[in-house]
Amino acid sequence: MKSQQKHLIREQLQKTVDRLESIRSVRQPVRGWLRSVREALGMSSKQLAERLGVSGPRITGLEKSEQIGSATINTMRQAAEALDCVFVYAVIPREDFTATIHNQAKTLARRRMNNVTHSMLLEAQQLSDSDQQKAIETEVENIMRTMPKELWDKPNEL
Repeated sequence: MKSQQKHLIREQLQKTVDRLESIRSVRQPVRGWLRSVREALGMSSKQLAERLGVSGPRITGLEKSEQIGSATINTMRQAAEALDCVFVYAVIPREDFTATIHNQAKTLARRRMNNVTHSMLLEAQQLSDSDQQKAIETEVENIMRTMPKELWDKPNEL
C-alpha cells in the first residue's frame, strides 16, 4: 500500500478513535458487564439462558469467563443482543497515531544513526552532538514520509 493511502487511512481511523476518547477511562464493573446489566434489568440467569438458548449453568460460566477475560467476542455479542444491548469492541491507542509513529521513527533513526556514528568514529569523522541531532530529525522526517517496512521490526531483526 502506498504511503499516501496509509496516511489517508490513518487520518480516517484517527477521527473514529477521537470520537471514542471519552470511553478510554470506562472500566468494567467488578461483576462484569453481562452480570451487571442482567441484574440491572432484573433478569435472572435462567431467563437470559432461555433467550440465548443455552442452559442456566452456561450463563454462570459465561459471566465468569467475561470477568477473567476469556469470553469470545462472538459470545459477548450474542449475550449483549439477548440483553437488548449493543456490544462495543475497540482498540484505542494510548497516543494519536502520528505521535506513536513519530516515536517509533525516532527509535529507528537512532538505531540507524548509531550504526553510521560507529563507522564514522572508527574513521575519526564523528559528527558534533548538534549535527547528530539534526541528522536524526531529518531521518525521522524521512521515515515518517516513506513508512519503511522495517519501521516496526525488532532491533535484532534489522
